[in-house]
Amino acid sequence: MHLSPADIQAILLTLKLASVVTVILLLLATPLAWWLARTTSKGKGVVSAVVALPLVLPPSVLGFYFLLAMGPQGPIGNLMHQLGWQALPFTFGGLVVASIIYSLPFMVQPLQNAFEAVDKNLLDAAATLGASAQHRFFTIAVPLSRAGFLTAIILTFVHTIGEFGVVLMIGGNIPGVTRVASVQIYDHVEALEYMQAHALSAVMLVFSFVVLLFIYTLRPAHKSSH
Repeated sequence: MHLSPADIQAILLTLKLASVVTVILLLLATPLAWWLARTTSKGKGVVSAVVALPLVLPPSVLGFYFLLAMGPQGPIGNLMHQLGWQALPFTFGGLVVASIIYSLPFMVQPLQNAFEAVDKNLLDAAATLGASAQHRFFTIAVPLSRAGFLTAIILTFVHTIGEFGVVLMIGGNIPGVTRVASVQIYDHVEALEYMQAHALSAVMLVFSFVVLLFIYTLRPAHKSSH
């Protein structure tokens, strides 16, 4: 039982996708999570519901609407055509865009929970001493939320690795371009190549377990440090 060159290629592509998505989401979700943690706006509920939609919608539903939006007649696809850019479906870029939306709650919610746990009195005290909002965020909120950041980054990375329905709908099954590990496992099963499917699945299983073990051992250590 061993990994084939196609399996290794799929793993590397999956890691590349997860890394790109995690970095982009970290930049986009951090201000959104901070706003959700601090706002009293009536629109908070609507935004929170939109962020959480990928948690309850079947991946095939999200993938279908992504495909419509990114297709030639869709708003995103039409804009891409007018700009002279390549259409997103069945490209790595399309996988990135879809994965960002699909993994959004896994980045936003841990960060929001961490920001909500920051003592507001500390922020108010820093404000009375003349610290700007940006200074308060980076010197108080971010350091106190480091465990939340780590959890959000790891969960987003692992969740992106485990995607199947969305990536198959948007990316199809193009070797070296959109064929990620989950799709490669599906191909092995369809071809009755159970040993190859088992080998690749075992790698993903061990990786996911190690990551989750790391998260759950980190939390008690973080709590005991306070």
